[in-house]
Formats: sequence, C-alpha cells, structure tokens
Amino acid sequence: MKKSSSPKRKPAHSRAGAKQIARVRKLCLSLPGSAEKLSHGEPTFFANKKVFVMFANNHHHDGHVAVWLPVAEGARDELVRDDPQKFYVPPYVGVKGWMGIELSAVSDDELGFYVCEAHRLVIAKKPSTLRTV
Repeated sequence: MKKSSSPKRKPAHSRAGAKQIARVRKLCLSLPGSAEKLSHGEPTFFANKKVFVMFANNHHHDGHVAVWLPVAEGARDELVRDDPQKFYVPPYVGVKGWMGIELSAVSDDELGFYVCEAHRLVIAKKPSTLRTV
C-alpha cells in the first residue's frame, strides 16, 4: 500500500502562531533597545540583554498561542483569578512571577500595554519589583 503524497497540512496552532507572532514582533521591536532572538525554538524579545517577552506557540502542546512576560509583583495572581481564559501562570517562568497571555483573547491595545510594562520593568535601573529569568 502506497502512502499518500499529498502535502502535510500545518496544525491550526502553527497558522494562528504565524499571525500572532507578527502582532507581537511589531509591538516588541517598536520599543527602544529591543532585539529578537530565538530561544528554546521560539521568538524571544530582549532589552538590555534581559528577556521581556517570550512567544509560546502551543508549547509542549499546551494549546496556548501566547506570550509570557513579567508583570509587577502581585498583579499576575489577580489577573489570572479574574480572567483565566485570558491570563495564566506559564511553566518555568511562572514561579518567578511571570504571566501568560492568550493572544487571541487580547486586543492590540491591551497586548501593547502589557508588552510596554514588561519592557519598562526589565530596563528599570532598580528591578526590585521584577524577578528575571
């Protein structure tokens, strides 16, 4: 029996991810001193050599097309509690106070707010409210 030679379809998360990374990239790279590098196979955004946004495209098949980013101390838990469809505690960096944001659930303006805040936290001279990766 011959295998079909039809091209493989990309999973839905890959198609959604391509659209969403364009949004994230535009916002992140518009900020002063920002740079993009691949880290753990995904686009990651740096300022002052510190990560301020990590893109997550169905990381380990978790179903999220999201960003992971630092937030002010105490803010994450309230946001996750109030809107768990939009915000969540991501693996690895969640223990350091970072938050995951489901990209399909936020407007560009709202996403821009969180990205700018993450950038501000990372470049702050006194990072007492930030636990970095």
